[in-house]
Amino acid sequence: QVQLVESGGGLVQAGGSLKLSCAASGFTVDNYAITWFRQAPGKEREGVACIRTNDGGTYYTDSVKGRFTISRDNAKNTVYLQMISLKPEDTAVYYCAADLLQKLYYSGYYFPFEAPKYDYWGQGTQVTVSP
Repeated sequence: QVQLVESGGGLVQAGGSLKLSCAASGFTVDNYAITWFRQAPGKEREGVACIRTNDGGTYYTDSVKGRFTISRDNAKNTVYLQMISLKPEDTAVYYCAADLLQKLYYSGYYFPFEAPKYDYWGQGTQVTVSP
């Protein structure tokens, strides 16, 4: 049974840092995209960062570039999201999602932030950034 478990959320002041973890079980993460999404109250779920587990290729949404870093430890089946210089607008529930890379690839490109393409989701972890 595929399981994704997020951890590391919490309350932090603006300018602070947090590191989220996504531990995967029930499958080996080779040839998967593992993506962090977030959803703030009243807003749509937004793709934040994605990593290709086969070659480590990464994608970031513009609002987090330079502040967030996604990484993976394939031996531990774990993906991390290091967040620095946090802003109040980063406040959201952060979800980890995973699925096969091939589901996200068409017309010669990867489209990593299409949430409906992902079959596997974690339960989410709350990140709150105070002003």
